Amino acid sequence: MKPAFACVALVGRYQSEGVGETLLEIVAFLRERGIEVLVEADTAEVLGRDGFTAADVAQIGERADLAIALGGDGTMLNLARNLSRFQVPLVGINHGRLGFVTDIPLEQWRGALGQILDGGYTSEDRTLITARVLRGNEEVWHHVAMNDVVVNRSSRTGMIELQVHVDGVYMYNQRADGLIVATPTGSTAYALSANGPILHPRLAGLVLVPIAPQALSNRPIALPDDARISIRVVDGREPRVAGDMQVFSDLQIGDDIVVERAPFSAHFLHPSGYSYFATLRSKLNWHELPILSRP
Repeated sequence: MKPAFACVALVGRYQSEGVGETLLEIVAFLRERGIEVLVEADTAEVLGRDGFTAADVAQIGERADLAIALGGDGTMLNLARNLSRFQVPLVGINHGRLGFVTDIPLEQWRGALGQILDGGYTSEDRTLITARVLRGNEEVWHHVAMNDVVVNRSSRTGMIELQVHVDGVYMYNQRADGLIVATPTGSTAYALSANGPILHPRLAGLVLVPIAPQALSNRPIALPDDARISIRVVDGREPRVAGDMQVFSDLQIGDDIVVERAPFSAHFLHPSGYSYFATLRSKLNWHELPILSRP
């Protein structure tokens, strides 16, 4: 028997027009079902109304049976990074542009959310990765990412040279604009634009994708998801590392960036009938026929 959701948390991209109104509608919808509602503290401050309890991430992790993100994929990524360690199931309602992981269309939220609350859902786990920056024997940065970890140059000129080891075994040195380590979820993000492969979310793998490499023979490669990837900055101007292209840190020559699978995963819930392939068809326009030129 699927568990009931007695306490549900809401997180919204409150800066966007119309999000506040929709959030209040969801609050009312949940309260009509007798569900306790928590609203993430920053979101609650903007809403500025009663009828719910403001809560920080730790409180949401300890109390919520379900967390709902209203916004774009960035909102969902941030929620996943913060709550996955608590194993709170996540639902995404798309109020953004693309919506790869916020898969419920805004206009369908009532029916889809009602279905999930009634137990009509499918669930899946999504891999997360951790990145640590080691400067000598000191760890100077640590971050959890759901999509990818990117090591690149922030300067407008020149390439960055990186040395890569996998499970302690030397792989290669390469000069490029950067290097992406992506999860299956992140394979449809920055890695895809750099000509990386799409990995199905249930695939236990990571993908290593060079960004505009100097040697055209440097191609993307899929690795086991339990691999330990170490990237050393050999040369380059103003190198940096990014997690999900949302959190950044400056690097120095000689820094090692160690990327590994996180010890926890994100737990997504989708309405019954959800199809990953339908998402790909819609977001990547696979349903469109090619335009033929006329003679």
